[in-house]
Amino acid sequence: MASSTSLPAPRSQSKKPLDWLRQALLKQPKKMPDSAESSPTDTLQPTSQDSPPPLGLSSVTSPSTPLTLVGDSSSGRWSKDYDVCVCHSEEDLVAAQELVSYLEGSTASLRCFLQLRDATPGSAIASELCQALSSSHCRVLLITPGFLQDPWCKYQMLQALTEAPGAEGRTIPLLSGLSRAAYPPELRFMYYVDGRGPAGGFHQVKEAVMRYLQTLS
Repeated sequence: MASSTSLPAPRSQSKKPLDWLRQALLKQPKKMPDSAESSPTDTLQPTSQDSPPPLGLSSVTSPSTPLTLVGDSSSGRWSKDYDVCVCHSEEDLVAAQELVSYLEGSTASLRCFLQLRDATPGSAIASELCQALSSSHCRVLLITPGFLQDPWCKYQMLQALTEAPGAEGRTIPLLSGLSRAAYPPELRFMYYVDGRGPAGGFHQVKEAVMRYLQTLS
């Protein structure tokens, strides 16, 4: 009887270490997914936080970067008398004056030529315009219904396009009060500024001028 009772005891004790090992082995894989799940959450949080700043930076830095060129006396900007020559019809004089006031009054302080304001009294109209175009870095065409109906405006447009093959970015069409279908065929190869945008497209015109002036620095 003593020998029979002594045999089960070691068998029951031999199962306990096996159970402990099984529990230890079962606990280890449970800890691994926990650490694996914690690492993705740590890497996802920075990406979600980093996504908004690029949107804000693009809207903040885009208008400010061209303005740093203003005031550099060594820039090729000063090789011409004007930064912008505004071509417009007589009936759009008010709109042209508003555009010039915006460009000259901004922090960029662009130098603009407005024919009725800056032309030399007594000079020939055609020669004065050609001189203004050649003395300006950029030409803004204020294209309106009145512009398309005025033969003199078409002459201005063709004169502005004489340097088009080697003057990319210098002629800037501003489409105002017209649909895309009415865009002059002579300008089909050029992007235009949509006057239906914010501030009548004046801000985009200024940015286009400053981008070209940036190439001269």
